[in-house]
Amino acid sequence: MRPPILYPLFAPLTSLPGVGPRIAPLIARAVDGDKVVDLLWHLPQGCIDRTARPAVMETTDGLTATLTVRVLRHEAAPPKSRSPYRVVCADDSGEIALVFFHAREDYLRSALPEGATRLVSGRVEWFRGAPQISHPDYIAPPDKADEIPAVEAVYGLTGGLTQRVLGKAARNALARLPELAEWNDPHLLRREGWPAWGAALADVHACATPEALSPQHPARRRLAFDELLAAQLALSVVRAKARARPGLALPGTGALAARIRTALPFTLTAAQESALAEIHADMAQPTRMLRLLQGDVGSGKTVVALLAMARAVESGAQAAFMAPTDLLARQHFATIAPLAEAAGMSAVLLTGRDKGAERAAALAALAEGRAQIAVGTHALFQDDVAFRRLGLAVIDEQHRFGVRQRLMLSDKGRDTDLLVMTATPIPRTLMLAAYGDMDSSRIAERPPGRLPIDTRLVALSRLAEVVEGVRRAVAAGRQVYWVCPLVEGDEETPLTSVEERAAALAQVLGKDAVGLAHGRMKGPERDAAMQDFLAGRTRVLVATTVIEVGVDVADASVIVVEHAERFGLAQLHQLRGRVGRGSAASSCLLLYGNLTETAQERLTTLRATDDGFAIAEADLRLRGAGELLGTRQSGLPEFRLADLAAHADLLAIARADAERILAMDPELAGARGAALRCLLYLFSRDSVVATLRSG
Repeated sequence: MRPPILYPLFAPLTSLPGVGPRIAPLIARAVDGDKVVDLLWHLPQGCIDRTARPAVMETTDGLTATLTVRVLRHEAAPPKSRSPYRVVCADDSGEIALVFFHAREDYLRSALPEGATRLVSGRVEWFRGAPQISHPDYIAPPDKADEIPAVEAVYGLTGGLTQRVLGKAARNALARLPELAEWNDPHLLRREGWPAWGAALADVHACATPEALSPQHPARRRLAFDELLAAQLALSVVRAKARARPGLALPGTGALAARIRTALPFTLTAAQESALAEIHADMAQPTRMLRLLQGDVGSGKTVVALLAMARAVESGAQAAFMAPTDLLARQHFATIAPLAEAAGMSAVLLTGRDKGAERAAALAALAEGRAQIAVGTHALFQDDVAFRRLGLAVIDEQHRFGVRQRLMLSDKGRDTDLLVMTATPIPRTLMLAAYGDMDSSRIAERPPGRLPIDTRLVALSRLAEVVEGVRRAVAAGRQVYWVCPLVEGDEETPLTSVEERAAALAQVLGKDAVGLAHGRMKGPERDAAMQDFLAGRTRVLVATTVIEVGVDVADASVIVVEHAERFGLAQLHQLRGRVGRGSAASSCLLLYGNLTETAQERLTTLRATDDGFAIAEADLRLRGAGELLGTRQSGLPEFRLADLAAHADLLAIARADAERILAMDPELAGARGAALRCLLYLFSRDSVVATLRSG
């Protein structure tokens, strides 16, 4: 149960004064949550300084100022006129007009009675040689000057919501802050000069100075650290509990792996051998393996996974390999099955397409233990799939599966070892944030013999030359990918859509030579288009980023990315990795339109290096964590207060602190432990506290 001291923060927004059933949904949409605490986590994006108090004629265009003026006269607009309502005011230096569109005259005459003195705050504009303020932010009599804030926070809004309404709600939320016991190490607080939690939150929302919103301001860093500590503590608890559970010791004999190595047409790289050694060491332990295997495009993760699966089979267990799509599962099966057979193992394929007697035979072979390896999609964890003894689950393209799906597969066995793989290199900072509950191995080296891909930047004005180049490549027997950013065109975005590009290329190359694949197609239709390209029946595949991961076509040696400036750096690297998989020299043509400075740096970086890990770090620096978290890696966490690009140093401190805390107090039962439990609840980590209690 959440501690009662936190109840006011988890009350609905409607519990705040002035937030009724009409306003609450607007605030909830703006702050991404319907509780008071969600409003507290919605930090200001900027601030307005209202401390300037010049005379009217001393104002400058664009200045936000608070003026003391006398109301001279009201000038109502003529009936049915589009002219604004004007209230003319003055001080000793001269006159200023307050301008209102769609005005209510009765309200304005009440707020600004002729002859009265008023404080008016807003942005001054000089129009035809005279100052004016359109729709002042504040109007107040002199005895209520405190109603106009000297510095005002600016929040992200949604349609129908104003700064004044959200600002007032935020101040009322801050008034509910309870006095919570300090959960941070006092030495850390002193060293960093951090205020208490409540004071830090109040400082940032009050926006006392513009510097208060800087990611490096002490109050802002304190809040970021609290969120990161809660996340790292949660990951560490999950990790500790997982390691405490007994697992299967899978020491292996090396016999099956040796046969696979003999059947391979190449030897493993040093990086592959190193990753495999780490995986084998985990599997030999009587505790459950939780390991992430990262490998750049074409680094040879599948072979490492197969040798790990052989280790499980050598130990008398079975292994499962799960891929995110039917096409990828079939491609992996085509690679794995012959090598497994050469080693004396039986592999079966299980996807959503497999029906009837074929499916029944595969299920029986797994249940009876006659099949040692299963390759498939999410169909592997359906209720009717049973393993005789599942020892290892391998999950490819991990970020495309949810945590619940991963657990469902590993739960098919008793404390099954889990190896998850990704071909999307993840910056170290994001690795620590997202996969802190896992050990990590990297294959940062390519197999020998892979030719470098010739990457070129080409202006869209040279499109006709590129199309002619594609025609020559197809005539020479090569296959080509052509990637577009849009499925369908529209009037507002004058870009060529994937459908329009496919039609245009079909006119040049012939209808039968061009295939089309995008995310709005039905799965079987899209898979059929990719299968046609894989089999060589089509020579050009025009697609969106659905080809970003996994499709392996050895004869594809050219990829054209249209409007490359619209894609992220890591995404472009993944797309480039679709070629260069065969023996032919390969090319990547990045067609660009209007380049911003950042877009130019992205494309220049891609041209300069093919190191996916260096590219991932550059992508984080250029785009920040938010965009990476929200799009490319759906499995990565979103943070409300921390900015991983700015607070990477805090993440490392939080990680070390979490490990130290649990080493000293694994159940968080001591005095600091109680405060840390409160921190976990504050950041909605209720399930982790339940895990602590249940053991």
